[in-house]
Amino acid sequence: MFYSCLNEHQSHGVDRARVTAARSVLLVASSGGHLAQLDALEPWWREWDRTWVTFRTDDASSRLSGERITWGHHPTTRNVPNLLKNFVLAWRLLRRKRPDLIVSTGAALAFPFFVLAKILRIPTVYIEVYDRLDSPTLTGRLCRPFTTLFLVQWEEQRRFYPGATVIGGLL
Repeated sequence: MFYSCLNEHQSHGVDRARVTAARSVLLVASSGGHLAQLDALEPWWREWDRTWVTFRTDDASSRLSGERITWGHHPTTRNVPNLLKNFVLAWRLLRRKRPDLIVSTGAALAFPFFVLAKILRIPTVYIEVYDRLDSPTLTGRLCRPFTTLFLVQWEEQRRFYPGATVIGGLL
């Protein structure tokens, strides 16, 4: 369902040819559950030239063994110095890699990448996490204005994100 959403998406000024022909992707996710949900898209991303951006944790190191990884700065919750460091990291990485697409399941690590991707006109896909049915995530609310395609995993999440596309649970 995820890949078909990319193929069918026509709103928000997306250059469909660019998104469907894209061959390099930046996969951005905080470690833990956010990373597990992005990893669940492996049948889709394995065909891409990819770079991961996540936090250096045992979980991430194990899960992404053999993958190209750029380590983000954490903690990010209410930590302005690390937010600024992640903006610098995002700027350098996006200018060097020039990915065709950025995909993220959050959390805060995604925000600098989405803001700068908007400026650099790099398409972005944000997937709201599966376990937030009672309220929107802070990262989802912050990233949405900078997101090319906003996806949710449950119909109930659309009340917080009108116009989002439901793709079903990733896990």
